[in-house]
Amino acid sequence: MENTPGDQPKRIFTKAHILFGLGFFVLLVLLFLFYPGIFSTTFSYETGKVAESGISNFLKKLVTPSIPPLDKVAYDQKLSDIANNPPPKVVTPKFDKNGNEIPAPVVPPKINLWPVKTVYPNAGAILPFNRIIAYYGNLYSKKMGVLGEYEEAEMFSRLDVEVKKWEAADPETPVIPALHYIAVVAQASAGADGKYRARMPSAEIDKVIAMAAKINAIVFLDIQVGFSTLQVEVPLLEKYLKLPNVHLGVDPEFSMKTGIRPGKVVGTLDAVDINFTTGYLAKLVKENNLTPKILVVHRYTQKMVTNYKLIKTPPEVQVVMHMDGWGGAAKKIGTYRNFIYPEPVQFTGFKLFYKNDILTPGTTLMTPTDLLKLNPQPSYIQYQ
Repeated sequence: MENTPGDQPKRIFTKAHILFGLGFFVLLVLLFLFYPGIFSTTFSYETGKVAESGISNFLKKLVTPSIPPLDKVAYDQKLSDIANNPPPKVVTPKFDKNGNEIPAPVVPPKINLWPVKTVYPNAGAILPFNRIIAYYGNLYSKKMGVLGEYEEAEMFSRLDVEVKKWEAADPETPVIPALHYIAVVAQASAGADGKYRARMPSAEIDKVIAMAAKINAIVFLDIQVGFSTLQVEVPLLEKYLKLPNVHLGVDPEFSMKTGIRPGKVVGTLDAVDINFTTGYLAKLVKENNLTPKILVVHRYTQKMVTNYKLIKTPPEVQVVMHMDGWGGAAKKIGTYRNFIYPEPVQFTGFKLFYKNDILTPGTTLMTPTDLLKLNPQPSYIQYQ
């Protein structure tokens, strides 16, 4: 027997169905208004892991901090403050025996090289509003720096002591701790490919990132290219450089363009090499919606960095020219004045060696108060 239309079961929408539908619609609207990120496919970073996209972000309690726009007035003022330029000389008027003022000789105004006028950084820039205090080294070696020389707990304790010293010396500038890890190490042997450098395993880099997360520190991955190039080595670290708390360091000392192996002579990088690196970082920042990256460039001789005037500072990258020489205070200050001050790029750094800086009897390690007297004041301090 065939069913007629009148015989088919009726689908009755009860009041409960209607209320459920309205409630679900209201829930969707509220989610869209207050948690728009759950409908997007963007990536965020939380406690050292790249979160998945979409609705899973919401389910995993994704934290998307709100980043205020750059305060350009405060930025310019802070740059002026850290430039630490001496105040203009006060000229005391002189008078002749008749009481007439003797005209002062015309002296051309002094041109201050700092602060450097560059483009404003994107919102969320770390510098110049903060100072970075970094521990440097490699986990495989106790001789390359304090990061690797001490067990984790002791290393953290020592770093915290330095952070507190800087907070006391300059209370107006918040301090951010950092771990600066040598991820590509120049070596005396050629290696399988003849490039005189060793790339650290991902497992070791992961360890450093996990360590940094424990103390809310940022991470710098350092590259010593040997016979290789930044153009080859930087992209190999891309998965780490996509993380918002990972930045980069490059060391011209071990960039051996002349064919002489590392350690025999001091190497060099040109503006072309540095611009490739800043360009690569800028691209990652734009593609992954990141706050500006920091690039630290080590330097302690004239020839380590060539064509500094051509170095580009895009709004996605902040460049630190880092005084990397060791010795007594007078020698280090001289290096800073001769090679960092007269060739301004954007920001400066200063390295302190716990051992090599005090080899000469009677010398002591420079203090935060000592470094705050420099012109300009360094924004990045590294301890080895």
